Amino acid sequence: MKEVIVIGGGLAGCEAAYQVAKRGINVKLYEMKPKKFSPAHSNPNLAEIVCSNSFKSNSITNACGLLKEELRRLDSLLIKTADENSVPAGQALAVDREKFAESVTRKIKEIKNIEIINEEIKQVPENAIVIIATGPLTSDDLAKQIASLTGQDKLYFYDAAAPIIEKDSINMDIAFWGDRYGKGDSSYINLPMNKEEYEKFYNELINAEIVTLHEFEKREIFEGCMPIEIMAKRGEDTLRFGPLKPVGFTDPRTGNTPYALVQLRQDNKEGTLFNMVGFQTNLKFGEQKRVFSLIPGLENAEFVKYGVMHRNTYINSTILLDNTYNLRQNTNIYFAGQITGVEGYVESISSGMVAGINAANQVLGKGKLIFPSETVIGKLAEYISTENKKFQPMNANFGILPGLDEKIRDKQVRYKALADRALEALPTDI
Repeated sequence: MKEVIVIGGGLAGCEAAYQVAKRGINVKLYEMKPKKFSPAHSNPNLAEIVCSNSFKSNSITNACGLLKEELRRLDSLLIKTADENSVPAGQALAVDREKFAESVTRKIKEIKNIEIINEEIKQVPENAIVIIATGPLTSDDLAKQIASLTGQDKLYFYDAAAPIIEKDSINMDIAFWGDRYGKGDSSYINLPMNKEEYEKFYNELINAEIVTLHEFEKREIFEGCMPIEIMAKRGEDTLRFGPLKPVGFTDPRTGNTPYALVQLRQDNKEGTLFNMVGFQTNLKFGEQKRVFSLIPGLENAEFVKYGVMHRNTYINSTILLDNTYNLRQNTNIYFAGQITGVEGYVESISSGMVAGINAANQVLGKGKLIFPSETVIGKLAEYISTENKKFQPMNANFGILPGLDEKIRDKQVRYKALADRALEALPTDI
């Protein structure tokens, strides 16, 4: 029998189920609600949106907007439904959360070759093609089975992560390359601070607004990954003896050791994205932009990803999955959604589409569909499947795309050129 099992009825699971079903293959879609709810869910419908109702910008000069346009052109059920249930939000695509979930549920139920089964899956079915799309709050029993299945001691718990910045937005008149005491291969970008600059930054940091965690998240945050704002409150010099330690460096502008120093570490193989070392944080996004831009060299920084701090179960996709979200060691199993390390509603939909298309192709005896790296769909899949020792979840951003042949200084013009190239590269016969 031509059949695919999808575990999880969130955005990724529903998109995957649709992509499989539209290719004439039967789908069993398992969703444990309404019999059992995770700590963050309360709506009995499929495709429940838990946090913000915004799918971010619709403009193709925004990476998430470009990703949505790619998905629209490839017949994404979830993006089409989001458009139908949109509410006024300027250039952003925001939806009525209740109507969106109701509409997705109705549409999935109307597809004759999708069977919705409201049961909790604790074991991954054997001898079947399976897409696991159980999200960042995968139930404990299934999480243990996935850990065993993937050969990992445990799944990774994404607790507190640092912001990621576009390299081209860093002021290299202030920043300099180098490693402590001149050791290593000068792979870090360093941002020196004098006493006045540090004190201004420090005072804003300790007084900035933070995100309130769910109670279940507070119990699970690892003590070993302390947010920088909490560390700072232990004393004015704590950071200077910790992640902002300046010893072993000389500021090329002054010839002296800085009072404090922020380091940025390369985050992708192309060297277009850099991670703020030691800056895992729970500050609100607007506060991160405001406070971290006070660091000399980051005054015009483009943050492609802000720091976050919450429970998020995900697999180490960089060594486990290929760029079709297929498990390397068991090609009957695919993953989709935030459990793969993509972050965001639209990104989850994208992973569900790629996994669904490729699971269907496997059933039909067709080859893998690998999306071009010029597209956001393709580059996200490549990013999470490329070995990275410092792997952390990633959302859509222009920094992950290959650079253009020509240097374009105007950011909006550059983003438009990247978007035009992506849409031109998008496959049409799938």
